[in-house]
Amino acid sequence: MIEKPPMTVVGIECRTSNSADAAPLDIPRLWSQFYQENRIEQIPHKSSDEIIALYCDYEGDYTKPYTFVLGCPVSQVESIPQGMVVKTIPHASYSPFRAVGEFPQSLIETWGQIWQSDLKRTYTYDYEVYGRDFFLKEPKEVELFIAIEN
Repeated sequence: MIEKPPMTVVGIECRTSNSADAAPLDIPRLWSQFYQENRIEQIPHKSSDEIIALYCDYEGDYTKPYTFVLGCPVSQVESIPQGMVVKTIPHASYSPFRAVGEFPQSLIETWGQIWQSDLKRTYTYDYEVYGRDFFLKEPKEVELFIAIEN
């Protein structure tokens, strides 16, 4: 378990679920939109070049709908570009994971392990961090932070 400070993320969002006809289609579509519309360059006051994939607004556990946000951490929010949202992840306790290997298979397998684990998840704010090296190096590596009870 690790403690993470608050983080504000600006990005684009979609509502989805982990059913076979939802997230496997919605999440890649949002990634495609993020790059096709060059959203990363439209986010003001980025505090890093990392891309954050945020899972929030859960209606229950991992089998229920949630919001998926794709964006970047920011140092301040003055104005939000049209079509984007702001989410503030509060200070919390997290169980860290790493997905390493062929992408997206390694990430899918890691999420499967998380879903089948006995973690005391809060289902508040879980997120993946895609650093600059993700796009430059092999094997691909993604950090995951799963919110858990203290």
